Order: sequence, then structure tokens, then C-alpha cells
Amino acid sequence: QVQLVESGGGLVQAGGSLRLSCVGSGGTFSRYYMGWFRQAPGKEREFVAAISWSAGNTYYADSVKGRFTISRDNAKNTVYLQMNSLKPEDTAVYFCAADRVFITPRVAGSYDYWGQGTQVTVSS
Repeated sequence: QVQLVESGGGLVQAGGSLRLSCVGSGGTFSRYYMGWFRQAPGKEREFVAAISWSAGNTYYADSVKGRFTISRDNAKNTVYLQMNSLKPEDTAVYFCAADRVFITPRVAGSYDYWGQGTQVTVSS
């Protein structure tokens, strides 16, 4: 059983930056592919970014491409999401997730484990 804990959310003005972290425990972190998703009030959970176990492959939603960067440090059991040029529409609860089989990284249902989420609020 893998436990995931996100941190780094908060309130930031439009144009600002935040870095989210997700620490994993209870499993071999380096064997999991990792993803970030977000969910705004009244909306479905949507894909943000994903990274393969070796960090050799990364995937991004079109809405964040060029502004967000996903990375990981397997020695620290941590995956990061660097968010720059934030917009009010980026406001959501951000979740990290772990997947043992990296077939459909953009699909929430393919992930095996989820964190509790961290709130990101971008003011205009």
C-alpha cells in the first residue's frame, strides 16, 4: 500500500509561482509512474501532468504546457510540480497519484493510489 502526501499549495496572485511536492511511502517509489491531477469546484478531476519512473517521459495537459514542469527525485520518494505564470483558472485542489502500469497516464482511473490533495488558489 502506497501513501501519498501533497504539500506546497496556497494562495498566490496571477502570474506567480508555486511548487507542489508529493512524498510517497509504503512502497518502492521508483517503480511507480506518477501523475498530478486537479479538481475545481463543480468540475471533474482533470489531468495536469505525468512522469515515468525514470523521468525519461513526461506528459502535460495542453492548458499547462510551457508553464508547469513535473519532476521527481526517487532518492527522496518525491515528485514535484513547478507551476509558473499561474492563472485564476488554475485554482483547484491538486492531487498526486501513483500508477504501476503506465498505459494511460492522462486517465485518472488508471492510477492505483491517490493523495488527499492540496489547495491552490490563484487570485486575479
